[in-house]
Parts: sequence; C-alpha cells; structure tokens
Amino acid sequence: MGTAGAPGGRRVGRPRAAQRPDSGLSPRDELLAAAAELFTTRGYAATTTRAVAERAGMRQASMYHYVSGKEELLAELLESTVTPSLTLARELLADDDAPAEGRLWELCRTDVALLCGGPYNLGGLYLLPEVRAERFAGFHAVRAELKDAYRQLLAATAAGGVLAKSELDLRTDLLFGLIEGVILVHRSDPDRPVSAFAEATADAALRIAGVPAGA
Repeated sequence: MGTAGAPGGRRVGRPRAAQRPDSGLSPRDELLAAAAELFTTRGYAATTTRAVAERAGMRQASMYHYVSGKEELLAELLESTVTPSLTLARELLADDDAPAEGRLWELCRTDVALLCGGPYNLGGLYLLPEVRAERFAGFHAVRAELKDAYRQLLAATAAGGVLAKSELDLRTDLLFGLIEGVILVHRSDPDRPVSAFAEATADAALRIAGVPAGA
C-alpha cells in the first residue's frame, strides 16, 4: 500500500507535447504520477502508453526516453508500496529493547497506512493478473522479505515464541493476508479515515498473533 514517486529535479530532456504548470517533478516522476492515476482509475489494461505520456504532458515517443513502457512503471509503483514498510521493518527488527508486540503493531499500522494512503489506491494494483509475470520478480522479492519480517516479529512475541513452526507459518500467512486484504475493504469504503483502518487492523493483527487485548 503510497506516493507515485519522490519529487525529482526540474524538467529536463525532450520537448513536451503541451505546456503544463511546472510541478517540480522530474519527467520520470511525472510519468509515475500519471501512471498511478490512470492505472487506478481507468485500469492497467485499458491504459495506453500514449495516455500516460499525454497525462504527463509529453509526447509518446519522449516517454521512452525515461521508461521502457507500462510494465516498468507498474513495477516501480508496486515496489513503492512495499519498500517504505520494509525499511521500517528492518529498523523494528533491530530494536531489541522495545517489546515485540509493540513493534509488530507499529509495522501493521504503518503498512496499512501506506497501502491505503496517498491520492490513489496503489495497493489495488496487487490484484492485477499481470503482476504474476516474471517481470515483477523484484516486487515479489521485496514483498517476501517484508512478510518474513512480519514472521520474525511475530515469533519474537510471547505468544509467537511458543508456536510450532507450522502454526507460526499459518499465523504469519493470516496476519499478512489481513494487512493486504484491507486494500479491498478500503476500496469499498474510501471515505473512512485511513488512520481508522490502520489502527483497527493493527489491533486485529495482534489478536491473530495471539497477543491478549491490551497487551
């Protein structure tokens, strides 16, 4: 579940198809922002590279100066929904002084806020059948590392520490599935504050982990 790319430098490179207000984004970031909007509103399959280029204010031929096509844009958008959570997960795993239950709750809350936050529901892109292709192996590798971080934090809790491996794996699957499943709930109730989704999901995740209420 984020932004379509961090702001880059001023516009450089090839001529634009039309003059637009200067956003301060680099051409590549403008393409990512355009792709995020179109992929989540029109659909990935229905969005052409021409539409992305035009939305970004450049000619279609100019687009290929910055990206190879739709798949590269989709891959980068997908990874942008995971890498911030993975960075936090690594920090939380290294913080042995804090209770594992609190660290697991914070990862869940932050991850849901990322998946459901931002101007577009980028987490919904996970559901695209195209994402199963080998081209998106990088996204799947990052996602797998994040899931393993969940597993390690779960195992570090008092409840998780007594689980057999098979039970720990099952609870990790259920917990991780809950986090990503919020994408669908949020899509059906977009007006509910993201913070409410994030905190409620984190609370529910700890119940799945076996952590008593109020712990």
